[in-house]
Amino acid sequence: MHKTTLGLLLILAASTVLAGCNTVAGAGKDIKNAGEGIQNSAEKHTPEGDE
Repeated sequence: MHKTTLGLLLILAASTVLAGCNTVAGAGKDIKNAGEGIQNSAEKHTPEGDE
């Protein structure tokens, strides 16, 4: 019984860690895309000669 419970807990912990990695990776991509959008907007609105 203890081995089964331990095995289930390990599977649960592993799946939680893997799901967390995907969430963090997705958030990182979203933040990167937002930063690129801000940078592109700033470049469009920069007067010439102020670069």
